[in-house]
Amino acid sequence: MADLFDTGAAEPAVADSAPRPLADRLRPRRLDEVIGQRQVLGPDAPLGVMLEAGTLGSIVFWGPPGVGKTTIARLLADATDLHFVQISAIFSGVPELRKVFEAAKQRRRTGQGTLLFVDEIHRFNKAQQDSFLPHMEDGTILLVGATTENPSFELNAALLSRAQVLVLERLGEEDLEALVKRAEGELGRDLPLDASARVALLDMADGDGRALLNLVEQVTSWRLAKPLDTDGLKTRLMKRAAVYDKSGDGHYNLISALHKSVRGSDPDAALYWYARMLEAGEDPRYLARRITRMAVEDIGLADPQAQAVCLQSWETYERLGSPEGELAIAQALVYLALAPKSNAAYVAYKAARASAKKTGSLMPPKHILNAPTGLMKDQGYGAGYAYDHDAEDGFSGQDYFPDKMDRASFYEPVERGFERDLRKRVDYFARLRSQRKGG
Repeated sequence: MADLFDTGAAEPAVADSAPRPLADRLRPRRLDEVIGQRQVLGPDAPLGVMLEAGTLGSIVFWGPPGVGKTTIARLLADATDLHFVQISAIFSGVPELRKVFEAAKQRRRTGQGTLLFVDEIHRFNKAQQDSFLPHMEDGTILLVGATTENPSFELNAALLSRAQVLVLERLGEEDLEALVKRAEGELGRDLPLDASARVALLDMADGDGRALLNLVEQVTSWRLAKPLDTDGLKTRLMKRAAVYDKSGDGHYNLISALHKSVRGSDPDAALYWYARMLEAGEDPRYLARRITRMAVEDIGLADPQAQAVCLQSWETYERLGSPEGELAIAQALVYLALAPKSNAAYVAYKAARASAKKTGSLMPPKHILNAPTGLMKDQGYGAGYAYDHDAEDGFSGQDYFPDKMDRASFYEPVERGFERDLRKRVDYFARLRSQRKGG
């Protein structure tokens, strides 16, 4: 592979004797040298098909750092004879964009097309993103954007409609091993690691090719009498921090995985995603709040104790702090995952809200309104109200919905957990209500 990690367009020549990072020396010169990403580069994959047909269109690469977004963009320009221009949304604004567009127009007049690679494209605001549209439509530029954030949330619909989103994946173990072998060939020697330490080195990179080459460069700089084992490697190197943005896509992906694992009654998966979030630096208080929501939304009255368990774990964390308090939240997660599930109350609540919105300002029936004044009594307030405690079974069976609204049934308990008993109660009162009405 050799450039997973290219950073500029035309750069000044570097003397052969000047030091060059390993990642720079391993830059691929052709697309078929890129390691990984066969799902977009293969013969029948989107880029392979576009290049074969000679119909390359604008693209947005979405993927984690160090998987080849910049490299592939540069090699696409080489493969299509387009002039490669790279900018970063972090350092560029409207004046820089105008210069880029004007230069692309000048090239187009001479018959030269421009592939404009925009790194971190999601950092451009709406107006800046809109500025690309006319130049994409008239062919002045072929846009290739790169983002680590979900394009659906971060990019304008107009821009997305003119570009194909291609997902680049973190490099797998085989890809990383192939990259190490290529590095060893470039360096002319094997890494001074035993087999287990070599696997540990791949694990430290966490799917990031750029990070792996940086680690390889560090390891090969050591003067070692014998190969290191795993413990020796971990003493000298630390694992790359997990890719995780507390306000970004990684955060929402992991909390979604945690929530669905609980809903799916899988305590092991729930604990795994909980641990992943803690390892990435997530605030345990956020997780305590979210699992309390899970108890309300997905377990509900099938196990009324679930909500209390969550609140108790939250309180325990506040008293103990980290790391001891995190165990209390973990125990609550296990309880939730194994609890009977019901969203009946959640569904009923949403249905009641929808009905309330639809029926507007209908008055309650007069028989259940208090009548503290004579005028209100004259208007019929409270007339005919049946006091439930006066009934032999403590149930009057009266209707409490507005007079102009048919009786609705929102809450339908499931046949799981405590809601089995609630189902019996609902059916019991429904029978009594029918009998009272019939009588």
